[in-house]
Parts: sequence; C-alpha cells; structure tokens
Amino acid sequence: MSDQYGSKSSNGGKDKNARAAATTTDIQEDLEALQQDVVKLTQQIADIVATKGTEVWRRARANVDDMIGEAGAKGRDATNAVRDVTDTLADALDESIARRPYTTLALALGLGFLFGAAWRR
Repeated sequence: MSDQYGSKSSNGGKDKNARAAATTTDIQEDLEALQQDVVKLTQQIADIVATKGTEVWRRARANVDDMIGEAGAKGRDATNAVRDVTDTLADALDESIARRPYTTLALALGLGFLFGAAWRR
C-alpha cells in the first residue's frame, strides 16, 4: 500500500508543479500586459498634459498680452491727461497774465514765499 501512496504522491506532486508552472506563466503574461498598459496610459497622460499645458500657456499668454495692452493704453491715456492739464494750466496762466498782470505777479510772489518758508522747516 505504501507503493500506491508513494506513486500517487509523486504523480500528485508532478500535477501540482505543472499547475504552478502554468499559473506562474499566466501571472507573468498578465504582469507583462499590465506593464504595457501602464506604459500606454503614461504616454496618453503625457499627451493630455502636453495638450492641456499648451492650451493653458496660450490662454495665460493671451491674458498677459491683453493686460500689457491695457496697461499701455492706460499709460497713454494718463500721458494725454497730463498734457491736457499742463496745456490748460499754461493757457490759464497766459490768460491770467494778459488780463491781470499785477495780481498774477503778487500771487506768484506769495506762493514763492510760502514754498520757501515750508522748505526751510
């Protein structure tokens, strides 16, 4: 009887080894397929990020260009406003000198005195 059990156990061992080898092969194939899938997924994610990154960069650049353009326009508007005020002040002084030369001179002397007194302190 021990021969029977011995021969059965050796056949059983061979079957187990064969099944383990087949399972190992299946696992290796599954792992290789998984690895290939991960590589493909990584490439797809990289492509998506590159595409979205390019779009975001374009939007950000357009926004910056718009802000620079607006800042330039506001700067030009401010420069024009300063010129207008300067021209208006110069015209007002010219008109004041032409209409009331002594009053304008007295006003200029008074302002000069005030600035001088404030400057000394």
